[in-house]
Amino acid sequence: MKNMRTRLSLFFAVMGPGVVTAFADNDAGGIATYAAAGATYGYDLLFTLLISTLCLAIAQEISARTGAVTGRGLSDLIRESFGVKWTFFAMIVLLIANVGTTASEFSGIATSFEMFGVSKLIAVPFMAFVVWWSVLKGSYSRIEKVFLCCVRLF
Repeated sequence: MKNMRTRLSLFFAVMGPGVVTAFADNDAGGIATYAAAGATYGYDLLFTLLISTLCLAIAQEISARTGAVTGRGLSDLIRESFGVKWTFFAMIVLLIANVGTTASEFSGIATSFEMFGVSKLIAVPFMAFVVWWSVLKGSYSRIEKVFLCCVRLF
């Protein structure tokens, strides 16, 4: 029994970051896109799931190895290889993409809470506070455990 518990603990320790990443990827814009594509094409495009999963796994592996080997972030590597102008351009594009993603997240929060009768004027500031508090006061391991508990519940 202890051997099984140890194996299960090790499994969840290894899977933890992947589960957190999976939760982060399922945003309101993505779900709306998946639903629209499913309604339009049915199962005809299901093969793209295999291709996109493979591509995402390769991209994550390359990113992890690059960060582990060099000990540097993306902007440092771009600056070293292409100069300050391209680094600035890449970071501006990244900022715009993140602002768009954040806007779609809060749009999804507003819509989902309104489905349950909660005003978006209450839900969005409350969830913005929860996110802000989690980022400033929370730790990765604590938030990871919360997500793992949510996975077990659902």
